[in-house]
Amino acid sequence: MQPIQNLSTGVLAQIVRRQPPSKARTAFAWQLAVGPALARATTVSLEGGVLSVWAADPRWIRELERSRDLVLLKMQTLLGVDQISALRTRQ
Repeated sequence: MQPIQNLSTGVLAQIVRRQPPSKARTAFAWQLAVGPALARATTVSLEGGVLSVWAADPRWIRELERSRDLVLLKMQTLLGVDQISALRTRQ
């Protein structure tokens, strides 16, 4: 038996991956990966497999840096490993 979180994440990932690449798809995946608070405090852009993340407040960048590997894995799950290979933070 699988936990419901695993099932819902897998279903959402399939739905997101089926959508054509766009800023909206990236922003939606970002919100799912990091949660609403961090998503509101940041702006993301995906170009050439690199997800760039901007935040006006350096505290959000520090928070993101602490969980960089987990966030990258979640984004790869949602968008596909072939779509995102790195995460870069910016202020």
